[in-house]
Amino acid sequence: MEARARAPGKIILAGEHAVVHGSTAMAAAIDLYTYVSLRFPTPSDNDDTLKLYLKDMDLEFSWLVGKIKEAIPELGSFSASSPTSCSLETTKAIAALVDEQNIPEVKIGLASGISAFLWLYISIHGCKPAKATVNSELPLGSGLGSSAAFCVALSAALLALSDSAKLDFGHQGWQIFGDSELDLVNKWAFEGEKIIHGKPSGIDNTVSTYGNMIKFKSGELTRIKTNMPLKMLITNTKVGRNTKALVAGVSERTARHPTAMAAVFNAVDSISNEMATIIQSPVSDDLAITEKEEKLEELMEMNQGLLQCMGVSHASIETVLRTTLKFKLSSKLTGAGGGGCVLTLLPTLLSGTVVDKVIADLESCGFQCLIAGIGGKGMEVSFSGTS
Repeated sequence: MEARARAPGKIILAGEHAVVHGSTAMAAAIDLYTYVSLRFPTPSDNDDTLKLYLKDMDLEFSWLVGKIKEAIPELGSFSASSPTSCSLETTKAIAALVDEQNIPEVKIGLASGISAFLWLYISIHGCKPAKATVNSELPLGSGLGSSAAFCVALSAALLALSDSAKLDFGHQGWQIFGDSELDLVNKWAFEGEKIIHGKPSGIDNTVSTYGNMIKFKSGELTRIKTNMPLKMLITNTKVGRNTKALVAGVSERTARHPTAMAAVFNAVDSISNEMATIIQSPVSDDLAITEKEEKLEELMEMNQGLLQCMGVSHASIETVLRTTLKFKLSSKLTGAGGGGCVLTLLPTLLSGTVVDKVIADLESCGFQCLIAGIGGKGMEVSFSGTS
């Protein structure tokens, strides 16, 4: 029996940075996925290893289950139905297991993700041999929620083959978990995110688990459902950014100009709330969709202008903005800024020829372009083989 789970990435539609200062922000799932498949060996395989295969990089890591038992003595105390944070002692033991893998220097950033894999696996399945295979449509480290999608898909695949989930193994195609099981997936994924990021907000894994969109303010998350189809061109500038430094820079600017920046944050709050209202309101016909898209474009442009006021744009982002503006399209950065990704709304009536031209111009600048539907499904799981 093999379980396969997929979980979507995410974008921030509005409110990045300002959310740290009390404004509302909007996040949405995108139909670009990370996939995790999990298979337990049969007795005839005579295999006593736990393997993690990163298909996109053609990298495999493996551990003898006996070695894991030795390294983590409290192994039997974990329960799949009770998500738990990784203790300092276990964190150190897992780090030692990861260090033994001799990860190539250029891929050393994978270490925290591999640690999250080990923690989630041993917490839910203990010390059974297995093979997990991961592949993804999401670029790593670009602000599209790739680590959360990995943790959600991994948690879903692990729980699907545990006693904590009630699923139809004979069902053909993708299926979703019940509400209580989705909550369990989300909580375990958050524990994985904590290993990777230290103090994550929980927004990325929640969007990836449940799909659709989320409005969030001052730590409170509200799930919302879109009533209109939205498509975005996502341009990955491939410029790395230091999120902590960018967040600190906005805070420093706020300390220097408190009144002006308060006005900026208030404006962003209004933009996020208006965007949520537009997206949730019913759509009667194509004309109504076009009118809504035009309003969203204006709000995106306003939000981008305010992000520039915060000082988080970048030359690469400005290049994308100029390029898409030539085609009368509206764009804004998404996430931390300082590089990363840029969103461009693709109106329903926009011709495919124009989209091709925009992509050609952006790719000639060395950027990567992805087209994604916005606000779609969350995590799903499927099965193959016999139980």
